[in-house]
Amino acid sequence: MPDAMKKQLNRRQFLKSTSLATATAPLLLSSAWAGNAPKGPNDRITLGFIGTGTQGRGLLNNFLNHPDTQVVAICDVDTTRRDHNRKTAEEHYSIKREAEYKGCTGYKDFREVLARKDIDAVVIATPDHWHAIIAIAACNAGKDVYCEKPLSLTIHEARAMVNAARKNDCVFQVGSMQRSSSEFRKACELVRNGRIGKVKQVIVDVGPPSVPCDLPEEAMEPGLDWDMWLGPAPKRGYNSVLSPRGVHQHFPNWRGYREYSGGMMTDWGAHHFDIAQWGLGMDDSGPVEIIPPEDPKAMRGLRYLYANGVEMIHGDSGGILFIGTEGKILVNRGKFEATPKSIGEEPLDDKAIRLYKSNNHVTDFLTCVRNRKRPICDVEIGCRSVTVCHLGNLAYWNHRKLKWDPKAEKFIGDNEANTWLDRAKRGPWKT
Repeated sequence: MPDAMKKQLNRRQFLKSTSLATATAPLLLSSAWAGNAPKGPNDRITLGFIGTGTQGRGLLNNFLNHPDTQVVAICDVDTTRRDHNRKTAEEHYSIKREAEYKGCTGYKDFREVLARKDIDAVVIATPDHWHAIIAIAACNAGKDVYCEKPLSLTIHEARAMVNAARKNDCVFQVGSMQRSSSEFRKACELVRNGRIGKVKQVIVDVGPPSVPCDLPEEAMEPGLDWDMWLGPAPKRGYNSVLSPRGVHQHFPNWRGYREYSGGMMTDWGAHHFDIAQWGLGMDDSGPVEIIPPEDPKAMRGLRYLYANGVEMIHGDSGGILFIGTEGKILVNRGKFEATPKSIGEEPLDDKAIRLYKSNNHVTDFLTCVRNRKRPICDVEIGCRSVTVCHLGNLAYWNHRKLKWDPKAEKFIGDNEANTWLDRAKRGPWKT
């Protein structure tokens, strides 16, 4: 047997033989953790996770690897996923302490997590239609928030989330993590410093809008609270495409259906349109006109016009393509191409515009929880970026040219379109 396997087996045997008294001893938590007070360097940040599917599981493993955090709560409406991720957290701490640990509690209802006074921050990775309700409640409960992208299901929800975060002085990081990758920061800094001249056009390559859900009803998954999974969404029968059975290894396709998400326009748009906004310096604004393609069945070709004359197109580019009077920059994950090449090779001088630098999205959030500063993808930024995505979807779905006031966040001269800013919610759920 290899030495590594022997070591692992011996450790497991050690854990099993540990006494129950030792097993239930909690990790030390500072009494300084109260409200939104600054956190000391030696204090551990206590976390609750809400929504632990594939993305939530990935985030859990990421946060567990930060020694200044402690995960004390796992919330999921699916029993199998909830228990699996709770055990993952407890096994992690057991190995770290070399003593069995049982200090992470499972919950079905997120409100029980938010009621705990010992939790400093929550990580939200539910389907999109739940984001706003949970995040707003978390802010009102005095928790800091890391919420997966896209931020919201509607434009109204996004602004309500900003208002809740500001009212409660919460640190709120949106999971548009491309801002914490060097190639995207480099591209945006070069564009902002005029390396490609005056920006004329940006071509953003993401998938199509979502469609109405028409999935057939299937036999219910045991241990799943389906009514709670639906929450504010319309009542319908269970389908495993929406909430896969058990601990799945794929990203489920609730993202493709309008009741729960905005499709790839919001899912990937919250990454790529976000970078376009960053490069254009529009983190506090947005487009003023949205023009759908002539073909009402087309799922690409929509155009956004900005007040400064820049045109942004939902089209084919292989990422985010910035086109200026003196060159081009194409950026995607692990990819940076400048034309001419000298645009990207010559360093910026000391007087150049520099953008927020983060090398790790989770680390940036935890740092801001301590120093109470706004993170690289603050909720206001996430709000503006997802609004761009929603505006595109509304133009596609209704095949309608729209004029938008980014300051007032209202459609101009279109009362009907202004009714699309939010949606009716089922049951007691409001934002």
